[in-house]
Amino acid sequence: MSKRIEIKKILTTEPKGQTVTVMGWIRAFRSKRFIALNDGTTFNNLQVVVDFEEYDDDFLKKLSFHACIKVTGALVESQGAGQRVEVLARDIELLGENNLEEYPLQPKRQTMEFLRSHANYRMRTNTFNAVFKIRHGLAFAVHKFYNDNGFYYMNTPIITGNDAEGAGEMFRVTTLDAKNPPLTEEGEVDFTQDFFGKSTNLTVSGQLQGEIGALALGKIYTFGPTFRAENSNTTRHLSEFWMIEPEVAFMDLEGNMDLAESFIKYLINHAMNHYPEELAFLDKRIQDAEKNMKKEERRPMGLLDTLRFVVDNDFERITYTEAVRLLQNSKPYKKGRFEFPVEWGTDLQAEHERWLVEKKFGKPVIVTDYPKDFKAFYMRLNDDGKTVAAMDVLFPYIGEVIGGAQREDRFDVLKNRMNEMGVDEEELGWYLDLRKFGGAPHAGFGLGFERMVQFVTGMTNIRDVIPFPRAPRLADF
Repeated sequence: MSKRIEIKKILTTEPKGQTVTVMGWIRAFRSKRFIALNDGTTFNNLQVVVDFEEYDDDFLKKLSFHACIKVTGALVESQGAGQRVEVLARDIELLGENNLEEYPLQPKRQTMEFLRSHANYRMRTNTFNAVFKIRHGLAFAVHKFYNDNGFYYMNTPIITGNDAEGAGEMFRVTTLDAKNPPLTEEGEVDFTQDFFGKSTNLTVSGQLQGEIGALALGKIYTFGPTFRAENSNTTRHLSEFWMIEPEVAFMDLEGNMDLAESFIKYLINHAMNHYPEELAFLDKRIQDAEKNMKKEERRPMGLLDTLRFVVDNDFERITYTEAVRLLQNSKPYKKGRFEFPVEWGTDLQAEHERWLVEKKFGKPVIVTDYPKDFKAFYMRLNDDGKTVAAMDVLFPYIGEVIGGAQREDRFDVLKNRMNEMGVDEEELGWYLDLRKFGGAPHAGFGLGFERMVQFVTGMTNIRDVIPFPRAPRLADF
């Protein structure tokens, strides 16, 4: 087999009529003469010029949409617009035929729902080709950011015996016989006979274990799969998703906000610098899709403008109490346009968060010091006894993108909070002990990776930014 040159390299090679060999999938074949070829190494296609008189009709018919071919020919300067170089084919070998009569994807616009049901093919489309390249770039940028800033990458357990969020919506992991499990004298399932000797689940967060690392290594981050058995079919929820959770010793809430802002800006700048063609394509895709929409249904700004909105502005920082006051004084509130109530002691909804970002401040917003009653037990209790040192980072269009807090590092206060919220003190005795033996102030946050990819790519459904989505009644592929 001749030595193949990747199309990404071919497109930047000086054309001198040299013989090259490329392989890839046919994106289009026009007039039995021009093939648009792509091998996955770049978003752009290579034009292959075919002398149709050299091949019989039966062979040319096999050069169909998404068929795989090998081409050997001369690399020359392109005579047409839109590309710098092209290959004049001397030999074409069919590597993988594609029967279009049976192939689910056709060379036309497909709905997202249809493509979602054919996840084994959807990466071949321009949209998902762009999305998953950007997803890769953002994942690489996560590791680079933390490595360059002195953090240590820590792998926390996927199987766990505790519920970090306290929500109880977890997938159980067991080897017990589902039809005939061992029972206790009280008639309940006897998990002492299970594989781990106790009830275990798939994790919803690596934060609690991450704190162990931070209190030894100083600065750590986790980046791994997490799971939530929430029976939700919205465009914002997945049952399996990836979380990024930095944890830093000797850092307070202010430092936590600084870290979150610099981290997010780094990720977006990385995508804009390394994937301009993909982002431009997705931006145009959104504009085309919104042409016939009502004004109130459209995004507040284009995709590229939205990304610049984040990186070009210093994030506004306000307390939850200030946010509630601003919302109650707003026109939408006074005219009854908010769907959900605004009152101190209730959580902010997406419509409230978006108003703060898009209308009030015109920049991303970080809201801090939420009421303790609807926040997690591990967040540091403020001196007022009513609020905790929590923070949410709010973006345009999607609302909350990061949630974090300074952790409660006082043993007695944490113990009281656990009892207050019904958290099993015995189950999390090891977590309490971190405060008892050499505890230190520390803070951290969580960023849902798919939420970030969704924001950067402008995709409307979170299931379209993970290769194989897991959601209620969806576990194919």
